[in-house]
Amino acid sequence: MSAGNLRVALLQMNIRMGDPDANFAEMERWLERAAEGPEKPDIIVVPEMWNTGYAMDRIRELADHEGRRTRELIADFCRKHRIHVLAGSIAERGEDGVRNVSYLFGRDGRVLCRYAKIHLFPLMDESDHLRAGDGIGLAELEGFKAGIMICFDLRFPELARRLAAEGVRVLFVPAQWPHPRMHHWRTLLMARAIENQIWTVGCNRVGESGGTRFFGHSMVVDPWGEIAAEAGDDETILTVRIDLGAAEEARRRLPVWECRRPELYGP
Repeated sequence: MSAGNLRVALLQMNIRMGDPDANFAEMERWLERAAEGPEKPDIIVVPEMWNTGYAMDRIRELADHEGRRTRELIADFCRKHRIHVLAGSIAERGEDGVRNVSYLFGRDGRVLCRYAKIHLFPLMDESDHLRAGDGIGLAELEGFKAGIMICFDLRFPELARRLAAEGVRVLFVPAQWPHPRMHHWRTLLMARAIENQIWTVGCNRVGESGGTRFFGHSMVVDPWGEIAAEAGDDETILTVRIDLGAAEEARRRLPVWECRRPELYGP
C-alpha cells in the first residue's frame, strides 16, 4: 500500500459444493495467480463459504474444525507473499455448532479480525443449520479501519451504518449471491457506499450448486456510489486501486455526517 492507495484483488471463482479438498486446492492456485499478477495486490478477497459451499445436509461433517485448515493455508500464503487476505468466509465448526466465519489476515499471517455472520439467510437454510455470530466485523488495516459483512448482511443498512460510525473507510462483502437477484446485489452495494460515503467491495462467486446459479459481478464502488470496477459472470481476478482519501473528500464536499440526528434514530 502506498500514498493512501489500496490495491485490491477479488477472486471471483467457482466453488464445489461438499468438496473441501478440491476447494482448498483450487483456492491455493487462485491465491498464487493473484500474487503473481502484473501488479501485486495489497489485499486479496475471496467469496463466501468457499471451503464447503452450501452443502447444509453435511455441513457439520465438512466444516473446518476451529478454522485450523483455513488458518494454516492462508497464513502461510500471507507470510510468503506479504499480502493481506480477507478469506471470504468458511463453514467453521466449533464445540457449540457451525458458523459462517470470515477471517482477515495480515501480511505476517496474523488474524486481524474474525467475524461470524450475524444475519443467517433462510432461503439457503443457514438459519436451520448454522449459529449466528454476536459481534461486528471491524479491523485496523495498516492505518485505516475496514469493515466486514457477509452476503445477506448487505440487506441490513443498520449494520453498515454502525461500521461506518466506527470509522470504517472500506467495507468488504464476500458473498454467494444467486440469480435472479443481481439487481439487488448491485443496488445494495451502491446504496451502502452512497449512504455511508465509504468504499464497498463485494466479492461474489460464479457457477452452479444444487440447482442454484451464481452470477458473479463482483464490484468495487466508490464513496460517491460510482462503480470503479465490475466483473462479468465468469471466473476471473478483478483488480482495482482504491484511493483511501476518497471517503474524506466525499464527506467534505457533501457533509451528510454533520447533519445526522443520531439522538433521534441511532448511529
